[in-house]
Amino acid sequence: MIDRVITLLYHDVIDGGNYDSSGFGGSNPAEYKITSEVFDAHLDAIKSALKGPVINVFDLVERSDSEPPVVFTFDDGGVSSYEHIAPALEKHGWRGCFFVTTDRIGEPSFLNHKQIEELHRRGHAIGSHSCSHPVKMSACSRERMMHEWKDSLAILSEIVGRSVTVASIPGGFYSREIAETALSSGVQMLFTSEPIQRIQWVGDCMIIGRFGVKRGMGSSIPAQFVAGDKLRRLRTYAYWNLKKSAKALVGPLYTSLRTCLLARR
Repeated sequence: MIDRVITLLYHDVIDGGNYDSSGFGGSNPAEYKITSEVFDAHLDAIKSALKGPVINVFDLVERSDSEPPVVFTFDDGGVSSYEHIAPALEKHGWRGCFFVTTDRIGEPSFLNHKQIEELHRRGHAIGSHSCSHPVKMSACSRERMMHEWKDSLAILSEIVGRSVTVASIPGGFYSREIAETALSSGVQMLFTSEPIQRIQWVGDCMIIGRFGVKRGMGSSIPAQFVAGDKLRRLRTYAYWNLKKSAKALVGPLYTSLRTCLLARR
């Protein structure tokens, strides 16, 4: 069974500088949105740098590649998943995994039922990104976590006509309890924001890290991720842990300060 995978974490792909056209609005979410031109450049660079195959998440358990395979994931469930991202991936013969915030289905800038169903029909994976996208899911009660997982999985399963068993954690705050409640709700693969390749396990649930892509990143960075550049991985991991420590140290103040700084840009 495979023990390593390179998973890329994207959010929305927008046109014309309108960062509120897909997914959540505001300065914080905008930091994770890139233009369609940049996304196309990323895909071209990734294709040139590939060592392992690009696969669908459903194929992970069956793999035994000598090089870690690559998986594309997209959080939040913005409408650009349907309008821009899926067609761009399909041009390369690739499929992605789209994690949907179910309370937002059908709202302006988010996917609707028909679009989710069609993405599934075209071979893309659909997963849960919780119901309401809590700011810090690890701070939620166990009962709230169960609701966020179970209800979102049920909604998505009804839309696509099969059991949805993959999910990603909103906000990047992981805890053992999040994984346990996800497993109890039927999740078999849980994606975090930790930039690591090695797959971990909580019971029968795979815990899979991801390398996040943000606005301003050139195409060379995701290409370095998929090429297995150790220095790039080390720098990314060090920065991620520094940010994680800052969040833990100052709590909600971190988000407030970050929002203020981004608003001034």
